[in-house]
Amino acid sequence: MAGKKRKSSEKQPKGSRLPLGADADAVADAGKRRRSGAAKRHQAEEEESVPSSISAKILREALKQQQEEGLADSRHAAAAAAPAVSAAPSTSFPVPAADGGEDDDEDVDEFDGFDALSEYDGGVPEIDEEDEKALAAFMSKDTSSKRSLGDIILQKIREKDATVSTEGRPAVKLDSRIIELYKEVGQLLSRYTSGKIPKAFKRIPSLECWADVLQLTEPQNWSPNAVYQATRLFSSNMNAKNAVRFYEAILLPRLRHDIKQNKRLHFALYQSMKKSLYKPAAFFKGILLPLCQEGNCTLREAVIIGSIIQKVTIPPLHASAALMKLADLEYCGTTSYFIKLFLDKKYALPYRVLDAVFAHFMRFLDDERSMPVIWHQSLLAFVERYKNELEKKDKEQLSRLLDNQKHYLVTPEIRRELRSSANRGEKPTDMSICSPVSVITKPIEEDRWNVPEVPMEED
Repeated sequence: MAGKKRKSSEKQPKGSRLPLGADADAVADAGKRRRSGAAKRHQAEEEESVPSSISAKILREALKQQQEEGLADSRHAAAAAAPAVSAAPSTSFPVPAADGGEDDDEDVDEFDGFDALSEYDGGVPEIDEEDEKALAAFMSKDTSSKRSLGDIILQKIREKDATVSTEGRPAVKLDSRIIELYKEVGQLLSRYTSGKIPKAFKRIPSLECWADVLQLTEPQNWSPNAVYQATRLFSSNMNAKNAVRFYEAILLPRLRHDIKQNKRLHFALYQSMKKSLYKPAAFFKGILLPLCQEGNCTLREAVIIGSIIQKVTIPPLHASAALMKLADLEYCGTTSYFIKLFLDKKYALPYRVLDAVFAHFMRFLDDERSMPVIWHQSLLAFVERYKNELEKKDKEQLSRLLDNQKHYLVTPEIRRELRSSANRGEKPTDMSICSPVSVITKPIEEDRWNVPEVPMEED
């Protein structure tokens, strides 16, 4: 054993041993050399895997792209220099500086356009006559100026104040303390989210000069939740006449501004509009009819406001009055949409209202415009719901109307409904409308003690 230990010590002299840190460095260097060698071998394998023909194609495409870029740059430079060359004689034209000095600026100022390089003249593209007719059929000619929400609300309030002052009511002067109080209330309402409403604001509906006091709170800066609380307060504590003033001057401009700015309506404002139907007459006179009378109602506004009409139950008399007013207005595409919504509610309308709606459609008997689809859909809804309440002469006039205004899908359905309908005052002949004869109205009497025997499986 002693001899073996001596031989091992002879093979590894003591002076040739390295410290521990040096061994770790040597091992790390060896690992790096092995990794670098493996990376070089992997790169060589990838280069060998790409065929020489493909690599040659890549080089040719790169060279071709470089030449095309150089050619495009030279074309741009020639195009920029061409107008300047034509502006002065070739003998006295100065050579432009390569560094883009003052001569380049003068050339840019004298540049006349790209008439020689392009056929586009930069003008407004012409609109076809059919496009103009379609646009005129859907939208009204009335256009409103672009104003801020505050200007619209102030104008509405001043118009209503002018009408009130003409009635003989004297103007009321407000104390400075009241002005400061309601200005602070307006600042609170501008950041209101939840909680209690100030008592000073709750007293506004009972004031005689409520419009002037309400103007001090700056309604255009109210938060959506504050608008909802104000709508609840004014719709329940004010009469219909004052509610109309509040809806038309404050609520309607706020609804339209939010839809125009955000492309949708805030949930609190939607609930405010729903709460405004607490007084249906004020809703129609303050929101729906002014919206249609202005003639600039967009389709998005009509769909959002019309959804309230679809969801909320409206008294039939108020709906009849609103439908008759809509039928008397100047035509607009969104007006036909609101008419269709009221017709789809299937109310029992008076003959006076039906005649007004019929007269609304007969206005377009000699109209040269091609009416939009919503007009044909509203006419179809009218015929489907109230075809049995029309007179024979009315149906003949509708047939003449359908000869002038046609739609390849809707018009055949309207004709079919007119053919399969009865006239006003006659009994309908359609079997689907008449009640069946064999209807059991008496309940069936059963004797629970006289039950028939049921055979068992064993039998």
